[in-house]
Amino acid sequence: MNENNKKQQIRNERHQARMARLKTKVDAKIAAATDDKGLLLVLTGNGKGKSSSGFGMVARAVGHGLKAGVAQFIKGTWECGERNLLSGAGVPFFVMKTGFTWDTQDREKDTQAAEVVWQEAKKLLTDVSIDVVMLDELTYMLSYDYLDLDEVLDAISQRPDHQHVIVTGRGCQQELIEMADTVSEVQNTKHAFDAGIKAQKGIDW
Repeated sequence: MNENNKKQQIRNERHQARMARLKTKVDAKIAAATDDKGLLLVLTGNGKGKSSSGFGMVARAVGHGLKAGVAQFIKGTWECGERNLLSGAGVPFFVMKTGFTWDTQDREKDTQAAEVVWQEAKKLLTDVSIDVVMLDELTYMLSYDYLDLDEVLDAISQRPDHQHVIVTGRGCQQELIEMADTVSEVQNTKHAFDAGIKAQKGIDW
């Protein structure tokens, strides 16, 4: 065996040993993960993709035959590709339909619209037939005091045991983060919009 072959064999053996150690750790974690419960997942941060990630989980759930429902806050005046797709798959959507708060500039109207959607969301959060509930852009409703934080926390905490809840939006409240089982923070490194490129159909909305 020449020198290059020997070095390659040593690298392969070291790689195999590392992967074997990693597999042992992963297998141990899998074996220890015995709890089965509905999860609260929070997708927050200033980067793009929070709602997209949430809708990906909804699509995954529906693909597995689970039932899902979506409450959309803030957004609503733009066409929504995910809503087009998932509504056709039987997912109910409850949409605020006022658009962005900087467009409406009407706190009273926005608060009323948020409350209407929240009442529908609360029904989802008590419905044992619903496996996944997505509360899209909920964090803004709490930051602007359109919805009561304690009421939201109470409704989420008292949902059916098996039900998963996905919360999206920037600046998630610490109380929600502490309650959550999984929290992902999406950070912004670059965004095409900052370079003067308009939002792209099928990518941004």
